[in-house]
Amino acid sequence: MKNKMFKRILYGGDYNPNQWPEEIWSEDLRIFKQAEINSATVNVFSWAKIQPSEKNYDFSELDKVIDKLSQAKYDIVLATSTAALPAWMSKRYPEVNRTDYEGRQHKFGQRHNACPNSLVYQKYARKMAEKLAERYGQNPQITCWHINNEYGGQCYCENCAKAFRVWLQQKYQTIEALNKAWNLEFWGHTIYEWDEIVLPNALSEGIGKDKTAFSGISIDYCRFNSDSILANFKMERDAIRSIDQTTPITTNLMGTYKTLDYFKWAKEMDIVSWDNYPSYNTPWAQTAMRHDLMRGLKNGQSFMLMEQTPSQQNWQPYNSLKRPGQMRAQSYQAIAHGADTIQFFQLRRSVGACEKFHGAVIEHVGHENTRVFREVAQLGAELNQLGDALIGATSNNKVGILFDWDNYWALEYTSGPNKDLKYVDQILQYYTYFYEKNIAVDMISVDSDFSQYDLLVAPVLYMIKAGLAERLENYVQAGGNFVTTFMSGLVDESDLVYLGGYPGPLKNLAGIWVEEIDALAPEQANKVNFATKEEYECHLLCDLIHIEGAETIANYSTDFYTGTPAITKNSYGEGKVWYVGTQLEKNGLTYLLDQVTQESKIRPIAENAQGLEITKRVIDDQEFTFVLNLSQVEKRVPAIFNGKKNLLTNQFVSKEMVLKSFDVLIII
Repeated sequence: MKNKMFKRILYGGDYNPNQWPEEIWSEDLRIFKQAEINSATVNVFSWAKIQPSEKNYDFSELDKVIDKLSQAKYDIVLATSTAALPAWMSKRYPEVNRTDYEGRQHKFGQRHNACPNSLVYQKYARKMAEKLAERYGQNPQITCWHINNEYGGQCYCENCAKAFRVWLQQKYQTIEALNKAWNLEFWGHTIYEWDEIVLPNALSEGIGKDKTAFSGISIDYCRFNSDSILANFKMERDAIRSIDQTTPITTNLMGTYKTLDYFKWAKEMDIVSWDNYPSYNTPWAQTAMRHDLMRGLKNGQSFMLMEQTPSQQNWQPYNSLKRPGQMRAQSYQAIAHGADTIQFFQLRRSVGACEKFHGAVIEHVGHENTRVFREVAQLGAELNQLGDALIGATSNNKVGILFDWDNYWALEYTSGPNKDLKYVDQILQYYTYFYEKNIAVDMISVDSDFSQYDLLVAPVLYMIKAGLAERLENYVQAGGNFVTTFMSGLVDESDLVYLGGYPGPLKNLAGIWVEEIDALAPEQANKVNFATKEEYECHLLCDLIHIEGAETIANYSTDFYTGTPAITKNSYGEGKVWYVGTQLEKNGLTYLLDQVTQESKIRPIAENAQGLEITKRVIDDQEFTFVLNLSQVEKRVPAIFNGKKNLLTNQFVSKEMVLKSFDVLIII
């Protein structure tokens, strides 16, 4: 059955009427109406306007904005405005200002600028959320609460140091347990009192911003920082919930953003929302993967696309315009992967400051006679026609790819073996194979129910937390198929190496053990030969593997380990495990995964799709198949869709039909 968070697809975005005189507001709504925009996100950065001093609040302007939008029957996404401190708070209470990785306490300015463990910040942020809920919580046009904005960053101040020590005491209970977990015998770093713990920044354990002398403390600080900022979200959420018990509450996430454990965050959110800002050369597969990750955060629940630009960004190195039709296609890609809203930053371009050249529905020219507006209006008409048909749709996918923030942090803190080893890059290589084959994927956590998948893929599953190896064994034993790679099974949740040979607790499952790991510089390569005589290059890392029950799929063909296994397959119970001991070139990975999917009985949605993106959403027994041409050349529609209806035009797909660049079908 439908899980309907909203009554219609929300179409709109960030609106900042407080930056404009009132006479502009009515003109804005006139223009928005022409584009069938039905929602507005307001009050994102209005803390200083609403609370001009410590004891004074002024809601008069926001009252006018809310009234005007309510009378026009807009769905209002009401933000709490707490993402940027008012100047009076920074001046009167300097401890609210963050201290950065280099140990410098910041002054007033920027945003995301509050220490998450500042009691002063917490006091006033909670109070702001309460006052907004009291004033507007009963307004039926308030469709969603938007707390803060794009939470992120880290703080290394004394507030955080004290809170970190408390967090550690709760986790480890004793100094002895902490010393063991962090391996503090190394370099004689043994701790004897809790107040001897200092934060792992550039003044202590940091080796540049991305490396550390002691990964145990640095990984724990990542966990602590994520928990601390999450506590701020929960604080505002609970303040709203004490008054408004029903309206959904969210905050906008940022895809594969490294600093926050989004699986943990999603448990505290009613609905996930996120901001999608690909650059001019971001692969479409990477954007799709991020959408799928956002859908996966709450076990397949639909999400909100809270922000995208209708035309161009302003903050990337190269801020190209979206080509004609590209914004529409990008929006449907979001819907195809689980979005129930399409929202923009921003609805009207700002006149000054760093985002004045960030795209908007209403450009600086101030009227609707623009290419961008015509495309926004076309999409608005189509979304209005769709109504609630896709709201709450789900996906029934049989491939799961594991994504885990603890692994993200731990792998990239590791000193060696190769500085070019990046977590998201490794995940993306495997995701891209399935994307290009039109095999739909769920991005899942290590805590997910594996049993619903015929194939699990876990590249660089470096950290194996308690119970995970047993769950994977049970999954494969029962008939599941599992693919993992080099740099898997090496450490526990404290980043301590599992002794007895790599891949640690995955050795029996994989039927191998790894003796050494060779690192290849960018100019170096090895080759692997499959048993079927195909040969492909490999790069980055090469595991030197011993067989302990598995069969060899491919061997290395150069260097001193010529003839030793590079890729293996092991039968375990009713299932199979593939271990990939090196980074294969793309054609080699395709060759391998073609075998894996065939043996796992995984089929694409459509064969011979010629570079089209094809995916599905399902409501009850109704399937909606999205066919997107995200290229800049025409593509033929697969014959399997001949005679079926395109929901966007109510016309039937004809034989020999082609899709123009950035065109879309929704087939029912």
